[in-house]
Amino acid sequence: MGGFYNIMLGYFFGFALGVGSALAVIYSIYTGGYKKAVEHSLLEQKPKRYLDAVASAMQRMEKTHARDK
Repeated sequence: MGGFYNIMLGYFFGFALGVGSALAVIYSIYTGGYKKAVEHSLLEQKPKRYLDAVASAMQRMEKTHARDK
């Protein structure tokens, strides 16, 4: 019984909390990038990287619409 208890504790602390921590980090990185993108979209003088990303997105949309027709 003692071995099973130790295994379950190890499983819980190692897997459940470890994956939860990784997901929290990924989510914070994602939301931080989203907030920065919104910030850039509201600036009067847009950064070059932002303009390149918008142009790339527009090209992908045009390709998708052309393929769907």
